[in-house]
Amino acid sequence: MSTAALPVRRAPDSQAVILMIVLCAIWGLQQVAIKTTNTALPPVLQAGLRSLIATGLVYGWSRARGTPLFRDDGTLAAGLLAGVLFAAEFVFIFFGLTMTSASRMAVFLYTAPCFTALGLHWFTPGEKLRRTQWIGIAIAFAGMTIAFADGFSRTGASAGDAQALLMGVAGDALGVLGGIAWAATTVVVRTTTLAHASASKTLFYQLAVSAVVLLALAGATGEWQVRDITPIAMLALGYQAVVVAFVSYLAWFWLLTRYMASRLAVFSFLTPLFGVTFGVLLLGESFSGRFVGAAGLVLAGIALVNAPARQR
Repeated sequence: MSTAALPVRRAPDSQAVILMIVLCAIWGLQQVAIKTTNTALPPVLQAGLRSLIATGLVYGWSRARGTPLFRDDGTLAAGLLAGVLFAAEFVFIFFGLTMTSASRMAVFLYTAPCFTALGLHWFTPGEKLRRTQWIGIAIAFAGMTIAFADGFSRTGASAGDAQALLMGVAGDALGVLGGIAWAATTVVVRTTTLAHASASKTLFYQLAVSAVVLLALAGATGEWQVRDITPIAMLALGYQAVVVAFVSYLAWFWLLTRYMASRLAVFSFLTPLFGVTFGVLLLGESFSGRFVGAAGLVLAGIALVNAPARQR
């Protein structure tokens, strides 16, 4: 990946801080919305429809603003790669949420900042990891390990339902894979020709490619069966497509074109906090004290990974 002549990013100002907090709340609620819609639509079909609707919205937005989406600017290969990674992320998330709780998914998915920091360390000369950040990654991974161990002692074990227990652990693992795919997407956006592209075009690549990939996958696997359609499920799908996949992602990629990715990621520890809170309040989910401790380690690690460097 080429990093020559990448645009200079600055540290987040008050506008970026406020916007990141709002985005974290939106993303924290996303897990609840996906789990709600899973009762009506198969996971891959749901993800594909979400991307398809958002693709149309981004296309209309770009046309209205006069932003060219189809001009040959050398971003096609990077855009296709970002779109495939984006599709993979949501395959992991949507399937994972059929096996584990929204609260647990929020914690495992948002290990992404640690993987992002590792990726930027390898591919971006200006974002090398410091000793404090390495310690943060180690703490976050220790918390993730404890959270996985907690998964083996959940309710399924006491009920003797080993299959349900293993499915829950598999859902947790899919959350981590989703975080890795999200981190890989961010690294691609930051370190390839997409770094020079508009936020609209970057998002259009991801949504359009993922819509094609996901809907094709749904067709190939026979996941077209629509189940119990309810107003709340359709509202949740609309929230995912319009608020999350269109508005929030457009704002996120706009931020990435202007501010340092590693500094923006410091706020990402808020998202699992919002996710756990929404899971408890809206879905009545519960978790053990050990999981709370593990989540605390993950959040502490994320905070260290993204802490600003000390001024000499």
